[in-house]
Amino acid sequence: MKLVTYAVNGSTSIGAVVDGNVVDLPKAAKAAGVRGFPTTMLELLDAGALGAVKKVLADPKAQRAIVAPLNKVKLLAPLPRPRKILALAGNYAEHIREGGGEVQEKDTVTPRIFIKPASSVIGPGAPIIISRVAQFIDWEGELGVIIGKRGKYIPRERALQHVAGYTVFHDVSERELKIRERKESAEWDKFFDWLNGKWMDSFAPMGPWLVTRDEIKDVQNLNLTTKVNGKVEQSGNTGQMIFDVADLIHYASHLFTLEPGDVMATGTPAGVGHGKGIKLQPGDVVEIEIENVGVLRNPVKAEK
Repeated sequence: MKLVTYAVNGSTSIGAVVDGNVVDLPKAAKAAGVRGFPTTMLELLDAGALGAVKKVLADPKAQRAIVAPLNKVKLLAPLPRPRKILALAGNYAEHIREGGGEVQEKDTVTPRIFIKPASSVIGPGAPIIISRVAQFIDWEGELGVIIGKRGKYIPRERALQHVAGYTVFHDVSERELKIRERKESAEWDKFFDWLNGKWMDSFAPMGPWLVTRDEIKDVQNLNLTTKVNGKVEQSGNTGQMIFDVADLIHYASHLFTLEPGDVMATGTPAGVGHGKGIKLQPGDVVEIEIENVGVLRNPVKAEK
């Protein structure tokens, strides 16, 4: 299933994409005689209601809840306000190398997890904003994993059972953050420049929908392509991850409880702009496509 958060005629709801149309799920549930159905994606995941969605859509009465063709509604991020946004630094070997780093053996390193603020989330078609303090804004196309089941200390062999589905995620990055002058930069200063450069408004585009886990046969064999103004800049495969999705869930769950509505961005392959001297500019359009998941497009605009 492809599940969306969408807006039409000034109202926001959740739906499923069926034969090119958006079926409003709360209305479909009501037509099928189901009461108290969730009205947001977060509520849906909290209730563990993905199975209920299938039953609702299987009811012939659900067709009464078709809102509009997909191209007539405004898609928002599937989770406009995730509980947590977890992201991975250096999870593809060639991306590490293009940044001047050395790739170490997997058993000598741990996943490098950082957190982005929920306020950085935008949906398909919404503009990536070039901040007034921006120096070098860069793209990073990534697979997003949406958690659907709460867990702590999750065994690797059961990790994927905690996944609700997948989405396309763009970890927009400011590579040369400089808000104030300083006489010298310690290594910690440089680290926080890098980290803070991930946190700006609009720096977490996500979408166009949540594709449920059962639709993806092998999450570690999905082609990922990033285009900027129609030119392919990144071309990779999720099989190139150093730590795969199950590894990441297993590891993260030892740090904190994973909750329904958490989103994990799993790292980016080689081909980012910084090593080529190409930065995002107002007027650019970034398009990230992940096989069997979808295409996420966002224009780039200057901050007013």
